[in-house]
Amino acid sequence: MKSPFITFIALTLALTTVATAESTTLRSLIAKGDIHDKRFEPDSALDYYLKAEKEAPKDASLLVKIARQYIYIMDKTSKKASKKEIAQTALAYSKRAVAEAPTDCHSHLSLAICYGKLTPLVGTRERITISSKLKSAAENAIQCDQSNDYAWHLLGRWHQALAGVGGVTRSIAKLVYGTIPEASYGKAVECFRKASSLNQNRLIHQIELGRTYAAMGRKTDARTLIKRGLAMPNTEYDDPATKRRGRESLKEL
Repeated sequence: MKSPFITFIALTLALTTVATAESTTLRSLIAKGDIHDKRFEPDSALDYYLKAEKEAPKDASLLVKIARQYIYIMDKTSKKASKKEIAQTALAYSKRAVAEAPTDCHSHLSLAICYGKLTPLVGTRERITISSKLKSAAENAIQCDQSNDYAWHLLGRWHQALAGVGGVTRSIAKLVYGTIPEASYGKAVECFRKASSLNQNRLIHQIELGRTYAAMGRKTDARTLIKRGLAMPNTEYDDPATKRRGRESLKEL
């Protein structure tokens, strides 16, 4: 008859083997998803990430990866109603990521990105409300990691967008915020410059800084920055769309 100690050791080894197998499976699923993520193949990436989610539903970094795939899919969708539904799905995953990792920069960054994607799909009043949440998420991301260039970029986009709104939208903003937020093109420039200083290889920083200068009437600076960004190679998913905005701004100068 086996002793209780030997039985305990055998059970412990068995449980360890199972846990190791589950861990290996999880890592394998995420690794395979990452391959498709880098290729900008969201449907294939999701196949692996959603399976991994069943193994680790509270893994914040995995939830951020899943949210990103839904944003990619949203960008490829043409119907506004479908785009909104997919963006809300991505937003839900980002909120879960923040709940699981409230001090993680990427969780807050994902939340800010999702709010930004949802903004043009809603009415004016809701857009202003979401804008407030975007700003908070971007600021939280910066607080978690001040060296994250894209967090600074998103805060710059918030200043850029709100600085350019018209009278009616500003009135609604006053109702939502209680006062007109201190948004300005000057603050947008500061944020974009900070983002660029942290990562000079992202063309979106150059082009959006140039577009901000264009809004300020600084045409020479605008042309220089936008052309610099347009000359850079596409390396990220939204680079083609960013370049389209840049080319449109150049035509208006």
